[in-house]
Amino acid sequence: MSSQTAAPLEVLSAPPVHPGVRMALFLDLDGVLAPMADSPDAVVPDPRRTAVLQALDRRLDGRMAIVSGRTLIEIDRIADGASRSAAGVHGLERRLRSGLIERPDASPAVAEVMARFLAFAGERPGVIVEDKGISAGLHYRQAPHAGSEAGALARRLADETGLTLQAGHMVLELKTPGSDKGGAVAAFMSEPPFLGATPVMLGDDLTDEAGFIAARALGGFGVLVGPPRPTAASYGLADVPAVLDWLEAVAAMGDDQ
Repeated sequence: MSSQTAAPLEVLSAPPVHPGVRMALFLDLDGVLAPMADSPDAVVPDPRRTAVLQALDRRLDGRMAIVSGRTLIEIDRIADGASRSAAGVHGLERRLRSGLIERPDASPAVAEVMARFLAFAGERPGVIVEDKGISAGLHYRQAPHAGSEAGALARRLADETGLTLQAGHMVLELKTPGSDKGGAVAAFMSEPPFLGATPVMLGDDLTDEAGFIAARALGGFGVLVGPPRPTAASYGLADVPAVLDWLEAVAAMGDDQ
């Protein structure tokens, strides 16, 4: 019996830095601006990250937003408040540059899911439950053996409650139905100061694919951070240090931005 070896996925080239392009940047947080960590609160502010975000905000005249699975409170903690425009909980909540926050009311089912997740975690050391108010997260990075059971529980609860299941790196989240990262990118791009710019979305996770698709639909592109995989992104960067290097190059572009 013959067998075939799958061709390796194409390694994407680094995105260009074009001084003449009026760019709008949308940046995921974990795995893009900050290394992945065993628990959500293990990620802390970093002086280099804060400095480059502040420089980008000035260079792009405010056309920068962090778009993350984290809550807005967590985004501000980790980014030192350097991103005035931001979208949290995978695009479900969004803060405009003016400070106005758009957030849906939490589904009553979130509290039910939190209780079920806590019961599950209580019997499996290393599993962490995260309460985001409008969503509930189940992290199993420290207990990878629990991943199959966690997935089965999350899918069952999604069917029972009607909440949206959002899978990520060693985490499963059930959230109040609403926008995703692509919706957040499109909403920002319809408003000043983003209006009319070329959107560029940097992400590492499957949750970022909606952002890549939205950026491409609006004339821009996505940048996949990390190992190659099937993706809607057009370019790639190897890791967080490569992202920060590239962002520093963008921040150093000429004044015609």
